[in-house]
Amino acid sequence: MDPAIQKYNDEQEPGDRDVCQLLATMIGRGLPEAEGKVWHRHPVWFLEGNPIVGYSKQKPGIRLMFWSGADFGEPGLGVVGKKFKDASIFYKDVSEINQADLRRWLKKAKEIQWDYKNIVRRKGKLVRLK
Repeated sequence: MDPAIQKYNDEQEPGDRDVCQLLATMIGRGLPEAEGKVWHRHPVWFLEGNPIVGYSKQKPGIRLMFWSGADFGEPGLGVVGKKFKDASIFYKDVSEINQADLRRWLKKAKEIQWDYKNIVRRKGKLVRLK
């Protein structure tokens, strides 16, 4: 695991730390080819420079966000953005993480991708990669 991600996890309160640690472990297993790093002050994993999944501490809990998750067709992921294709779920406790769902979402994250890497170059327009 990237040392900056481990540091981020270690700085969380005990319950949140457990959630972050499990998410990081499962993301690492589900996306072994992804590059994980702290980006905009929270952990994010990239495939070929394109952000795929990340998590951050927010008031409702730890938010797990998939950049292209709106197209996963998964009722457990709430679609947040209207302009972009992101979808999220919040966790307050490690016991809330359904590991089978998370493994399935990570698989879909490889299969369904929008090109966020080049969004600035395309002046805000998203293009589907996969």
